[in-house]
Amino acid sequence: MARKPTTKLKAKVGSGNIFADLGLPNPEQELLKAQLTLQIYRIVKARGLTQAQAGAVLGIKQPHVSALMRNRAGNFSVGRLFEFLTALGQDVRITVKPTKKRQGEMEVVVG
Repeated sequence: MARKPTTKLKAKVGSGNIFADLGLPNPEQELLKAQLTLQIYRIVKARGLTQAQAGAVLGIKQPHVSALMRNRAGNFSVGRLFEFLTALGQDVRITVKPTKKRQGEMEVVVG
């Protein structure tokens, strides 16, 4: 049996933001939305809520909960995701402070 030629793969160290690495627009905002969506997902799962029950808590229809649970938060603003978290009994704190870097950054701290 003939051997298939091997292909060498090149690996590149990521920046920590897949959205930036892929060259997508607004990568910081997209990463923030993904992190918030993940937290919503974890809370819903930890509480054992059905999508219909989660929709009632969040004030959205079940198909929108389904999209949210699959990390499809594109239709929701960061502000709306904050509202979902507060509806789920979470405190959301936004801290703005000077940075020592040329440009500031956003992060989500869960605790």
